Amino acid sequence: MVNRVSISDRARQVLEQLKSQHGELMFHQSGGCCDGSSPMCFSKGELMLNETDVCLGAIANCPFYMSKDQFEYWKHTQLTIDVTKGRGSSFSLEIPLGLRFVTMSRLFTEDELAQLESVDTVAN
Repeated sequence: MVNRVSISDRARQVLEQLKSQHGELMFHQSGGCCDGSSPMCFSKGELMLNETDVCLGAIANCPFYMSKDQFEYWKHTQLTIDVTKGRGSSFSLEIPLGLRFVTMSRLFTEDELAQLESVDTVAN
C-alpha cells in the first residue's frame, strides 16, 4: 500500500517531543491562512473538523487532514512532512520551538496511483 502522507526523521523527532508535552496530536494542511499552505499541528480535537475535511492517513500515529477542496489539488501527490528552522506565523504547536513544519511533495507514479486507498471524510 502506498501512503498519501509521510514524515521525515527530523520532523518525527520534533513530533515526538511535542507529543510528550501535549499528548495526542493531529495535523491539518492549511489552505492559505496565516502561514500560507502549511501543515499545522494541534492537540487532538483542538481544531474542529467537519464533512469538508478528509483524512489522508496518519504520520507517527497522528491523523492528517485537509479540506476536500484542497485535496483536489494535492490528490496526485505524496506529501512528506519535514521541519525547518524559523518561526511561522501560525498556531501550530512547533512554532514556540523556533521551528515550523513544511510540506514537500512529489507526483505519484501511475502504479502508485492504482494502489492508493480512497480518503475518508470526517463525517464517515
